[in-house]
Amino acid sequence: MPRGGMEGPVQFAWSQAILAGATFNPLDGWDYETPDTDVAVEVLERATAVGLVSTIKSGGMAILQESPVQAGGTAGTTPARQTTEAKTGRGFASKKLAVFYRNPTAGTITVDGLVIATPIGRIGGGGGGPRRPPPRRRRR
Repeated sequence: MPRGGMEGPVQFAWSQAILAGATFNPLDGWDYETPDTDVAVEVLERATAVGLVSTIKSGGMAILQESPVQAGGTAGTTPARQTTEAKTGRGFASKKLAVFYRNPTAGTITVDGLVIATPIGRIGGGGGGPRRPPPRRRRR
């Protein structure tokens, strides 16, 4: 089993109404918020109105700097790849993953999202240990 208990991709979906002037981090308290191995991160997000912005980070490294969230979603509907472009990047071992939402508008906006974290690196979880040298050719 790979370090951190991630045998394969893990997912987490959310739907949250964000009040005017408020912020929200759906990954706060998620089981894989601080992965024990490097992960490929995909975030699909849609808002019910224009104006919501998001920032995606792994530790102090930005995967996505503050950018507008795609509008046109229906509250309570998980975004689909067919209609929503995934934001992708790399999450680093022992660094917290975060998706920060900020609502600078005067109204409440609902955001629906999905994060997928997939372990990457060497097969077997990238545990330590020396690498085996390539096999030597025999002389004939």
